[in-house]
Amino acid sequence: MLDQARGVYIVAQTPFQENGAIDLESVDSLTDFYFSHGANGLTVLGVAGEANKLTPAESLAVASRFIARARNKPIVVGVSNSSVAQMAELTGQVMDAGAAGVMIAPPGGLRTEQEVLSYFEAVFDRIGNVPTVLQDFPFSTGTWMSVPVIGQLIERHPQIQAVKEEDLPSITKITKLRALPGRRVAILTGNNAMFLPLEMGRGIDGPMAGFSHPEMLSQVYALYTAGRVDEAHAVFDRYLPLLSYENQSQWGVAVRKEIMKRRGAIKHAGMRRPGPKLDATDHAEIDLLLERLKRTLAEAG
Repeated sequence: MLDQARGVYIVAQTPFQENGAIDLESVDSLTDFYFSHGANGLTVLGVAGEANKLTPAESLAVASRFIARARNKPIVVGVSNSSVAQMAELTGQVMDAGAAGVMIAPPGGLRTEQEVLSYFEAVFDRIGNVPTVLQDFPFSTGTWMSVPVIGQLIERHPQIQAVKEEDLPSITKITKLRALPGRRVAILTGNNAMFLPLEMGRGIDGPMAGFSHPEMLSQVYALYTAGRVDEAHAVFDRYLPLLSYENQSQWGVAVRKEIMKRRGAIKHAGMRRPGPKLDATDHAEIDLLLERLKRTLAEAG
C-alpha cells in the first residue's frame, strides 16, 4: 500500500527515438538503470516524463512497459487529466496492468477550496478504490491547495495514501502536513530533490523526484535514515551544482536526458516536440559539470 511507501521513487523520463516515436527498448534499459542505482519504485507519466505529449494509447504502452520491466516493484502512474472520464479510463487500464497506484494533481482553473473538494469527489466517485498519490504542484497546475484542504481530502477519501508535496516553500508545508490529525499518509517530495536533506529532517518518507544521478538520492536517503545526517548533507552537496543545473523546468529535462544517454540509460536524448534542444554551449556546460563532479567524487573517495 502506498501509505507505507518509503525510500526513493524516481520520476522516470519517457524515452523517444530520433523520429519522436516512443522508444520502448529504452524504457527497459532505463528501468534497469533506475533500480540498479537504488530506486525503491518509479513514478511514470509525470510532468518530467512529458506525459502531456503522449496519446492515450502511448500512455498505456509506456506505463505497461515500465510495469512489466519492474518485475513487481512499485510503479506509480501519473493520470492527471482535466477530463475525469479519460483519467478514469487510463487509471483502470494501468491498474489492470499491475500499477501500484496512480498520481493525480488538480487541474488548472480551480479557484476555491470547494471547487478542489468537489473535483476530487467526482474523481473518486469515478475511479473507485484505487491507491492514489495526491500531487501538490501549484507551479505546474496553477491550482493551490491549502494544508486544511489537503487534510480534508485525506479524511474524505481513503484512496489518498500519499502526498507528493512540491509547493514552495516545501519544508514549511511538510511540517504542517505532518502535524495534521487523523490517519497517516506517506509524504514524498519533488522539486527535483533540491531540498532533500532538509525535507528529510522535516519528516518526509523519501523523494519522488528525477535526477540524472539517482544514486545520489538513494545514498542521501540511506544515510539520513541511518542517522548519518552530516554524511547525507555532504553527499548532497557534491551533486548540488549539477542538480541545480537540471532544475530548470523543461530545459532541465533536456539536460537530464542528455546525461542519461551518456550514462547508457537511454539511446536517444531528445524530447518530443515542442521542446527545447540543447546547443553546443549547453553541451560544453554539461561537460564541465560532469568533469567537476567526477573530480569531487574522486576527492571524497
